[in-house]
Amino acid sequence: MLNSCELEELYKTELKAFKLWMKQAGYTSSTQKEYLREASAYLQSLSGIDVQEAGKLNVIEFLVAKQENTNDRTRNRTLSAIRSFYAALIDFELSSRNPATEVKKSKTEKNKKPVYLEEEDLVRTLAFVDGRYRNRNLAIFLLMSYCGLRVGEVHRLNLNDLRKTRRTIEVFGKGRKWNEIPVPDVLMSVLVEVERERIVPYREKEEAFFVSQKGKRLSIRQIQKIAEQTFAAFKTEHPELSDMRLSCHKLRHTFATMLLRNGVDIRVVKELLGHSSIETTMIYTHVNDDQKKQAMSTIKIPALV
Repeated sequence: MLNSCELEELYKTELKAFKLWMKQAGYTSSTQKEYLREASAYLQSLSGIDVQEAGKLNVIEFLVAKQENTNDRTRNRTLSAIRSFYAALIDFELSSRNPATEVKKSKTEKNKKPVYLEEEDLVRTLAFVDGRYRNRNLAIFLLMSYCGLRVGEVHRLNLNDLRKTRRTIEVFGKGRKWNEIPVPDVLMSVLVEVERERIVPYREKEEAFFVSQKGKRLSIRQIQKIAEQTFAAFKTEHPELSDMRLSCHKLRHTFATMLLRNGVDIRVVKELLGHSSIETTMIYTHVNDDQKKQAMSTIKIPALV
């Protein structure tokens, strides 16, 4: 087995390319660290084999070796890291194919229903968005719940990404793709007010739309805390939802669910969410108990006696 120094030396170019690729793609610092750790562990498993010579079998062997101590979600995230690693190598012309794309994700995790808030509960949470910079916090919460932005996309939002004339925002999302999202009028008014109240940044050239009280770009962790504090206050008033695991990403789930329940074409939902595959969007096509009851009420069983 290679030690860390030998690994770094043998795959120096590949690891450097992956680091640059993730940074350029706008991956969060925590994702970069995790993906780099997974890629290094994968390279360790190759035992000196050239990356280009490794194939689907090598990827599966690595996943199976980890499988005993991990759940489906962790396995799928490891697979995503390896896929991204090879995508970086292809981008830098260090590899001609991505064997990890030939490996299927765990069906158990893939078919797991997303956690989401009912629309009326989402509306009620808005009353609990608070803090010294309430308008800023409210705008952040609304962007995730009524525009479907990921926490990283909110973090990366810059001043020039708000297109007031077009009434849209330009979102830099996964896969280094830009996505133009129409902004509802109520949210646009809040965003304009946030821009007006924006603290003068510590750095003169700071372009961040959301700035902390210290004049720096609001971090992902700070954004998560805003959501966590809102949910904690909401659950205190609504203990019946205390067991529901709510987070920034659950707001995105709620957004997708609302659109589909309102009859929006799934292809449009896919584009709004910035998904590369419609299969990813399909996980939001769940139904609730009321919809099941309504469907069953249309069934007419004839009298048998």
